[in-house]
Amino acid sequence: MDQQVILYIIIGIVAVSYLFDQFLEYLNLRHRRTDIPPEVEAYYDREKYQRSLDYHRDQTQFGFVTAAFGFILTMAMLVTGGFGWIDGQLRSYVQHDVLLALAFFGLIGLASDILTLPFQWYATFVIEEKYGFNRTTVKTFILDKLKGYLLAAVIGGGLLALLIYLVRVIGPNFWIWFSLIAAAFIVFMNMFYTSLILPMFNKLTLLPDGELKSAIAEFAKKVDFPLGNIYVIDGSKRSRKANAFFSGIGRKKKIVLYDTLIANHSVEELVAVLAHEVGHYKKKHMVWGLVLSILQVTFTLWILSLMVYNENLSFALGGSQYAIHLNLLAFAILFSPISGVAGLLMTWYSRKNEYEADAFARTHYDGQALANALKKLSVDSLSYLFPHPWYVFFHYSHPPLLKRLESIYA
Repeated sequence: MDQQVILYIIIGIVAVSYLFDQFLEYLNLRHRRTDIPPEVEAYYDREKYQRSLDYHRDQTQFGFVTAAFGFILTMAMLVTGGFGWIDGQLRSYVQHDVLLALAFFGLIGLASDILTLPFQWYATFVIEEKYGFNRTTVKTFILDKLKGYLLAAVIGGGLLALLIYLVRVIGPNFWIWFSLIAAAFIVFMNMFYTSLILPMFNKLTLLPDGELKSAIAEFAKKVDFPLGNIYVIDGSKRSRKANAFFSGIGRKKKIVLYDTLIANHSVEELVAVLAHEVGHYKKKHMVWGLVLSILQVTFTLWILSLMVYNENLSFALGGSQYAIHLNLLAFAILFSPISGVAGLLMTWYSRKNEYEADAFARTHYDGQALANALKKLSVDSLSYLFPHPWYVFFHYSHPPLLKRLESIYA
């Protein structure tokens, strides 16, 4: 396919994706309702409910600005051949293919992050601060950035270097070998993320003995859940928002509770939230999610192997010669419609799993306690109660609160 045609297709994909996303955001913003649903009226007063509407409005309007900035920047780089120009400039200093690719993506990633830094700052220290969520200090914000750069360089850079090497040395069958490496990495991260990565950003402490720990242990024994250590994470270091999860593969699991979750919920509600997470384990959602992720990565790499050696991809981005890193960037855009469809299937699957986990908690523990916990979480996080159905279909990995309550009470 001619390089000019490829460029037009790339520009078309970027433009259509941007316009469609903004259309969904507009629909969702206009779908707001001022009436308080009877299911949650005991938890919302008029002032707090209005704050939730204002919070969603501010986030969406700010999202319009950030999305427009990113779109204009991307289109400018595509139309002017900016990516190819960067490649040409770097070739004056770096000749090795692997080092050149690392420098290219490192420079683009760093420049993009610096250009969007004012938006990130505003989101954290203005919008989140305005609604009482932000607890991030300037020091924590800067340290998070530096740690993120370090992880991106070590992990992202390492995987990218290996991919470039295999593309160069093995040829079109590189996708088989890198799929195995990617699968091993996905499994490894699922096993050790809580032990290796999370402590770089947060402090984990063992849940002390007491009523909550005893109640969790009693429920775990009742449903034959292989209970491992229970940790409390200092989520309040950055935000008032709460969460809970468990990680690990195999018989022993690590349960992680946000300190903000413990502070705002009763023991029964906390155990109900964990019962929901146990439901994911019992239904093997995490195992199937892992398998689907590996299959998705493998399929993507196979399609990449059919395109990565086409020099016209590099020329379409303004390159003066074939470059693997330019081809990877072009492929990422060209493949985005397919990955979008895969993402839709994964979000549908995730919503289905959430309903099943809720049903497990209702059956094996207490549906009302879970419903109360979900209502509190929604109020405390100023959740949007009436998202547009199309927006839910394309973006929500969890069903909206009112749909979950309807299912729990059914």
